[in-house]
Amino acid sequence: MNQQLDRETLIADYRLMLRIRLHEEAIKVLFSAGKIGGTTHLCIGQEAIAVGVIAQLRPDDNIVSTHRGHGHMLAKGGELKLMLAEILGKSTGYCKGKGGSMHIASLKLGNLGANGIVSGGLPIAVGAALAVQMRGTDQITVVSFGDGASNEGNTHESMNLAAIWKLPVLFLFENNCYAVSTCSDYSMAGGSMVKRAAGYGLPAQAVDGNDLEAVYFAAREAIQYVRSGKGPYVLECNTYRIEGHYYGDAMVYRSKEETDEWRKKDPILRVEQRLIERSLLTESDCRQIQASVQQEIDEAVQFAEASPEPDSAALFEDIYTGGA
Repeated sequence: MNQQLDRETLIADYRLMLRIRLHEEAIKVLFSAGKIGGTTHLCIGQEAIAVGVIAQLRPDDNIVSTHRGHGHMLAKGGELKLMLAEILGKSTGYCKGKGGSMHIASLKLGNLGANGIVSGGLPIAVGAALAVQMRGTDQITVVSFGDGASNEGNTHESMNLAAIWKLPVLFLFENNCYAVSTCSDYSMAGGSMVKRAAGYGLPAQAVDGNDLEAVYFAAREAIQYVRSGKGPYVLECNTYRIEGHYYGDAMVYRSKEETDEWRKKDPILRVEQRLIERSLLTESDCRQIQASVQQEIDEAVQFAEASPEPDSAALFEDIYTGGA
């Protein structure tokens, strides 16, 4: 019999998944209105991974994120108001408006940073895990990466070094089927990070990344393994990126039928169905939670839009210049 989350945890995770989804939907509106500079990468459809893995970490654990990292930050305890302020480039944001969508970080929350460089976060995660090992504490570091990063040298060098030194790092592989416009079925030899992990002698498990409970219990096992001092673990979560690589992507490389088929596996709808089927919530309860979360989002948008932009003098602050 499949393991099931208790009522309190399942409802809390449902709310957090909604918070991530509606946050991303708000970004679509703000970006379309020209209020967000540069570009943005949405994680719609991947919420079960961020919540199932990262939300059960301890506050003193670290994460290293990707360019598609809004959900990771929110799952680690990020505040909606500070998130949206950062994405809008406002001084009240987590990085005072200097990080934007792709580089949100908070050392206080243990988020060592999202990263616009594909596979750029893995060496950072290995360094953070090495620091923990040298201090003799029991924090772990979770680093997320996608199928585009799966073929990068950084990924394999990081896994190799972490395996040799038995570092406390969980490699979280989010396979959303496409690296920009290239399907992972075409680009990834062997087709599985679990198979590749075996080459480094690392334990690994693959799960349905759109099934919150499957992700949660697989992640719990992986987190316990890493925290026990046994070394790294590879968790492969297979999911789908409902939106394009970036917001505005024409997505000519995949069919509408393919996307529609994946929409039927929406991770949030699956949780909602389970809550109702198990008589934990009614459909009306679910709508009330959704309305409550939407109100949080609306208030965060108002806060972000009303926040001031950084002063020009801030350009010269928070810059690393090296030692004297």
